[in-house]
Amino acid sequence: MAGFLVDSNVLLDVLTEDPSWFEWSASALARCAEEGPLAVNPLVYAEVSVGFERVEDLDEALDSAGFQRLALPWAAAFLAGKCFLRYRRRGGVRSSTLPDFYIGAHALVEGRTLLTRDAARYRTYFPRLALVAPK
Repeated sequence: MAGFLVDSNVLLDVLTEDPSWFEWSASALARCAEEGPLAVNPLVYAEVSVGFERVEDLDEALDSAGFQRLALPWAAAFLAGKCFLRYRRRGGVRSSTLPDFYIGAHALVEGRTLLTRDAARYRTYFPRLALVAPK
């Protein structure tokens, strides 16, 4: 198994002990860690960094949990752009959604399962992407 790419919303739930989502996210993260390696990419890293004052603190949090750090593949960039274009042509609003498309494309291109709370967009634009998400 290639492992899991962990979306920033799950990490932020755990790191901030979100009252609504901590339990689900912490449990899902623990189950996935038992099944295969956990990873983040630079986009997830950037989104999670908002919860930290120092880069060393974020690095320590990720390292202590055993997260792999993945580079972004060029093929994922191309796929993300195409899916984002499809989204816009369907009337999607212009906002900060491109990173989400890139995260989904990255997981798909590398054959990873995406651990996320935001499954709707991924299921729509990446129907072959394996997901761990709330029901």
